[in-house]
Amino acid sequence: MKIKINVIAVILVLAGSILMNTAEAQEAASRIVEDGGTGKFSAIMLSETSLPTHTVFRPNDLSVFDKNNKLPIIAWGNGACANSPWEHINFLNEVASFGFLVIAIGPMPQEGERGRGRSESSQLNDAIDWAIAQNNDKKSPLFNKIDIKNIAVSGMSCGGLQTLEIAPDPRVTTAVVCNSGILPDTGGGMPGMPSLKKDHLKKLHTPTLYILGGESDIAYNNGMDDYKRIDHVPVFVANMDVGHGGTYRQPHGGEFAKVATAWYLWLLKGDKKASKMFIGNDCGLCNDPNWKFESKNL
Repeated sequence: MKIKINVIAVILVLAGSILMNTAEAQEAASRIVEDGGTGKFSAIMLSETSLPTHTVFRPNDLSVFDKNNKLPIIAWGNGACANSPWEHINFLNEVASFGFLVIAIGPMPQEGERGRGRSESSQLNDAIDWAIAQNNDKKSPLFNKIDIKNIAVSGMSCGGLQTLEIAPDPRVTTAVVCNSGILPDTGGGMPGMPSLKKDHLKKLHTPTLYILGGESDIAYNNGMDDYKRIDHVPVFVANMDVGHGGTYRQPHGGEFAKVATAWYLWLLKGDKKASKMFIGNDCGLCNDPNWKFESKNL
């Protein structure tokens, strides 16, 4: 009898341990960043078992999204071609809180973790492919809630070059290039960077936004040169004197997040109020002394 009781006790202990480990794993698979963002759709950062190579940022409550109110897709590439969005989580979570499905390259970083490894441009395509598959999967919580006709590719520094490499994809609606631009010498830059030539810019087919950190940004000259060369699609370049690091790690992603979010709202959701950040004699950036900008074909 004692042996049976001991066996039962061991089984109960093991079962409890498994349940605790499962709960801890589930808890570790998602996290609220800051306070969920300032948008009306409080966001969450999570790791999807069907896409463990990426980190997803989306509104926590999906019940308000349906075929009439869908989540546009934003695929994000990280600075330094990093295989982790650790540097950008405040920025990306803030954008998601305005009603976007943001998919960043790299597994979800734990608190204080910077991640390891290098990424490839093709991972932006992987993000888009996954989102489209989720929209069509009846078992997915995102089923029929994703706007697969409104897709942005975006990224910072090396991630900006990855963005430019993928931007010709006909599925893409807009490109956002942050602290980046094509180098004049294809052999320059850090190892692993997309080796693009300036004539690649002719392949762009969507409105394109450059957000740069002013003249102290190491990518300033490259980004501004890109802007000058692009003459066949709408293009906007905004500069804030903060250097190459931008404002991504500031609370809610700082000023860069405000500008990028307005662009996404305008180009991916048709938000006319958001468009006033960029167009008109009394535009939002026109009245902000912290920003300098130029635009063509808007």
